[in-house]
Amino acid sequence: MTEKKKQAAEKTKSDHDAAAARVAAEAEAAEEALADANQTSEVAGGGASSPEDRIAALEAEALSMKDQLLRALAEAENTRRRAERDRGEAAKYGAVGLARDLLSVADNLRRALEALPEDARKDGADWAKDLITGVELIEKDFLDAFARHGIEKLEPVGQPFDHNFHQAMFEIEDPEKPAGTVVQLMQPGYRLHDRLLRAAMVGVSRGGPKPEKPAASEAIAKESPDEGG
Repeated sequence: MTEKKKQAAEKTKSDHDAAAARVAAEAEAAEEALADANQTSEVAGGGASSPEDRIAALEAEALSMKDQLLRALAEAENTRRRAERDRGEAAKYGAVGLARDLLSVADNLRRALEALPEDARKDGADWAKDLITGVELIEKDFLDAFARHGIEKLEPVGQPFDHNFHQAMFEIEDPEKPAGTVVQLMQPGYRLHDRLLRAAMVGVSRGGPKPEKPAASEAIAKESPDEGG
């Protein structure tokens, strides 16, 4: 994972350096062109053109060079911003592929614990209890490592269904729950910061009352606290 981030950072730095070198070359060419124009005007000064004409020509040439230079500087600034954005995304989402591959490891640890009979935890041999405790600690360390890198486990039971992070597998008739409430979790989901790694597979209630929505006045009060408070 560190090597991928390093390669991405080196690539964006290389792109930025190349753009900066191109801008410097264009600026140098503009300065040389302006100098050549000045020399040409000085040589032509002995001809029929008046001083006013030569001044006007030099001013036009200077404006043209200034425009080229400003365009080159603007392009360099845009390149710098793109490079910064690319570096930020590489640092934030560079581990997406690895994280997705590790989700099955987390699933298997949970399945191993759920497959053990309950009496093995209470009345089993000492070695069995130690094994169960060891697997639980491994799962906890694994999820803690996920959390340190911005990976969040999604277990939305009791929450309203959100199609951005949940995948409805079936509906359950439940007149007591608000319609569209997640009532059963088949497989947890995961997200890396704000990017979904895997949607949570859930069962959703139906037949109950519609979910309550906050009143407009309450929403406004939450968004805009009293000025005199």
